[in-house]
Amino acid sequence: MVLSDKDIKASLKSGRIKIKPSIDLKTQLGSNSIDLRLGKVFRIFDHSKYAYIDPFAKNIGEEVTRKVTIKKGEQFIIQPGDFVLGTTVEYIELPDDLVGSLEGRSSIGRLGIVVHSTAASIECGFRGNITLELANMGKMPVALHPNMRICAVAFMQMTSKADVPYYKKKNAKYLGQKNPVESKFEKEKA
Repeated sequence: MVLSDKDIKASLKSGRIKIKPSIDLKTQLGSNSIDLRLGKVFRIFDHSKYAYIDPFAKNIGEEVTRKVTIKKGEQFIIQPGDFVLGTTVEYIELPDDLVGSLEGRSSIGRLGIVVHSTAASIECGFRGNITLELANMGKMPVALHPNMRICAVAFMQMTSKADVPYYKKKNAKYLGQKNPVESKFEKEKA
């Protein structure tokens, strides 16, 4: 069951869903989702430094990406074919019986920007800022402005509370993230 705007407002008011800073309900609340805004920190890939990425190499994500922070009043230009990691302004906390589904906004998609490559599901018990997997699939560069509404999150009620929500998992690699976090795939190596 997808939460309606009425249920989302009630969940925010009761603290069941926590979002910091508080959202502007007039501009960010949709009929069944909340728009989240683009942060000012990005991780870009230094593709000329390495011939390839080995997902099992130790700390490979930190080595092949570098952090870029956009100054106030400036924008981040994403070139055609580029893939970067971004983040949301908003920090969210989900309860043990609610999951989120992340989607790019249609207005951004119509410019050729994909907001998530694969990570559309936000597990119950997630706590942190959401890392966005941004790609420009178009043929023209696009200016991304910090604080612009970039994606929407819908919330679905689970049939019961999870026994092991995300914050209780031993392998919760991205718990509490504040900035875009590079892949930690190497932690999965047996």
